[in-house]
Amino acid sequence: MGQLNPLNIFLRQEIDRMQKVITIVRSTLRDLLLAIEGTIIMSEALGDALDMIYDAKVPSIWLRPSWIASTLGFWFTELIERDNQFRTWCFTGRPACFWMAGFFNPQGFLTAMKQEVARAHKGWALDNVKLFNEVTKLNREEILQGPVEGVYVYGLFLDGAGWDKKHSRLAESINKVLYTLVPVVHIYALYNVEIKTTTLYVCPVYKKARRTGLNYITILYLSTAKPPEHWCLRGVALLCDVQ
Repeated sequence: MGQLNPLNIFLRQEIDRMQKVITIVRSTLRDLLLAIEGTIIMSEALGDALDMIYDAKVPSIWLRPSWIASTLGFWFTELIERDNQFRTWCFTGRPACFWMAGFFNPQGFLTAMKQEVARAHKGWALDNVKLFNEVTKLNREEILQGPVEGVYVYGLFLDGAGWDKKHSRLAESINKVLYTLVPVVHIYALYNVEIKTTTLYVCPVYKKARRTGLNYITILYLSTAKPPEHWCLRGVALLCDVQ
């Protein structure tokens, strides 16, 4: 696959972290079965894990190396989906479209993409490469192959606004709809270009609905017919996970 390719180096780092999560889940469940049978002593940590699993919460011993989730069901579903993405990428080949919410370090994913583009163009300095994006009109299922340059990303939700798919721009929220799924986004890199934001809303992207510095990933540019300040006052943001 090209072990020195930036995105493949990133994949290796993600798989290493995923292996740690899978290992700790497997060992905890194995020890719990043995403790319930009476083969080993039920320690305080195992007792806490058993109580939290009974209450459909994520055991704290699993949360430390992994990700935050409101219930054990959501956490385990994400574990399966993350594992599937890494497994497919590793054994089948680079995906045509990436689920950015399924990465431990999404910022590292975007940086690796910038490095890949910079290496493809002779004389491009990484410091002068800027991320830019375009929201397509396609859903994930319609993407059959990746872009010539950059990456396709899916699974982003708009909070505070709706999306006009026909004109590919921000629109007012639909009544009683909290989050709107955005079509596939093409993220790529530009060199030494000043981005004019008069018709673009500079939208922050967060991992979770809780908008803190720890959950902040990057900014994406969204087309708007209204002044960008209109959406800024409404606190419009993109979320990777709304559970």
